[in-house]
Amino acid sequence: MAATSLIPELDAIAKSGSAEKRATAITKLAELFVQGAPIFGPQHVELFDGILIGLVPAAEPAARAGVAARFASLSNAPPGVVNYLAREDEIRIAGPILSRSPLINEDLLMEIARAKGQAHLAAISERDTLAAPLTDVILRRADREVVRVLAKNSGAAFSTAGYSGLINRAADDGVLALSLGQREDISPDGLKELLSRSVDIVRRRMFETAKPKQRLAINQAMLEISSAPRARMVKRDFAPAQRLILALHQSGGLNEAALLNFAKEHKYEEAVAALSAMSGVRLATVDQLILGDRYDPILLIARAIGLEWATARALIVLRLGPGKMPSPPDIEEARLNYERLSTTTAQRVLVFWRAREK
Repeated sequence: MAATSLIPELDAIAKSGSAEKRATAITKLAELFVQGAPIFGPQHVELFDGILIGLVPAAEPAARAGVAARFASLSNAPPGVVNYLAREDEIRIAGPILSRSPLINEDLLMEIARAKGQAHLAAISERDTLAAPLTDVILRRADREVVRVLAKNSGAAFSTAGYSGLINRAADDGVLALSLGQREDISPDGLKELLSRSVDIVRRRMFETAKPKQRLAINQAMLEISSAPRARMVKRDFAPAQRLILALHQSGGLNEAALLNFAKEHKYEEAVAALSAMSGVRLATVDQLILGDRYDPILLIARAIGLEWATARALIVLRLGPGKMPSPPDIEEARLNYERLSTTTAQRVLVFWRAREK
């Protein structure tokens, strides 16, 4: 066999060979294996595994990436080498293995999903099949782009909690909402929740791009939403809250601490009335902005009137309702956006809103 004839030379290369020689050797071996893979038995696989595992770790990244690309789709690739490559920090090496190799078991994928970065999570998210426990781990750490990749993967399964988290994140992400709306494994209740929290343009696009079966499910969900009891469309009475805010203002108690307390206690009417009084934006406009499909208006108002991040965060949580929380990545993204937002820019937007109301 060609591989065995190279063993003496390979031993010398492993001990004292140059990087170029190691790269050439492992490339030749990988090519030999790919050519013979259809007829190789377990003893052949073991032989190549033993040879390569002595060479691959010391090879240049480009050479390791070449081996990963050749072995990624093989069902009988040398397992020791494949597992080694899957743990690599460089995504050009680990990526092909994580996204395609049938040899990587769920325990190893879990280990990598808990420890590696977003690029590794994205690669795992592209696998043909993903069990719900694994997607739960990914969702706890994934940023927006990874979540979108995962949601588009029809072979990914999600737990009830996983789907709930996805739907929460889709409230501020139309691209994610469209992907979730195409999934045939989303429950009827989940689909209704997704549609009820999506803006009209996303709903229309979701319906237009859906397959016939899913289009029927979307249509049925929309019918149920529109015919649901009006309790879902809460008609709020702001008059008592306005009286309270006026009294607070007259006593000098209308400040950020009071607003933060209202938001934390999910006193929606009081929080909106306080924010309206503090910003000079009409109450109806503030109500509409907070319940919109994005949290950006909250950041703009908060920055314009000099609120701390803790208060802005509480207002973002307030818009979702009691018992619901944005995902950690969404909150972190909002915090970063808030830090980047200049007071001058926010105040200009506030002036525009006030002028438009007049």
